[in-house]
Amino acid sequence: QVQLVESGGGLVQAGGSLRLSCAASGRAFSSYGMGWFRQAPGKERRFVTAMASTGGNIAYEDSVKGRFTISRDNAKNMVYLQMNSLKPEDTAVYFCAANTRGLVLSNSRNYAYWGQGTQVTVSS
Repeated sequence: QVQLVESGGGLVQAGGSLRLSCAASGRAFSSYGMGWFRQAPGKERRFVTAMASTGGNIAYEDSVKGRFTISRDNAKNMVYLQMNSLKPEDTAVYFCAANTRGLVLSNSRNYAYWGQGTQVTVSS
């Protein structure tokens, strides 16, 4: 069983930055692939980025490439999402998720564990 808790969301102006954190419980964290998803009001939850258990493989959704960076610290059971050059269309609830396959996966159905989400609002 893994519990995930996100933090770091908030209100920021367009062009600004935020760093989201995801704290994970459990001894097997280093074996999990970790992802970030987001859900805007009235829309489906969508893939943002993911990192393999080893950290060697990473994928980004096209609209965040060059602006967002995922990282993880297996010693601290933490995953981070650095978000720069934020745009109003980045406004959403951001979720941290873990998959037990340890892979970079973009389909939310492959993730067994989810955090409660943290709100990110970007004003224009």
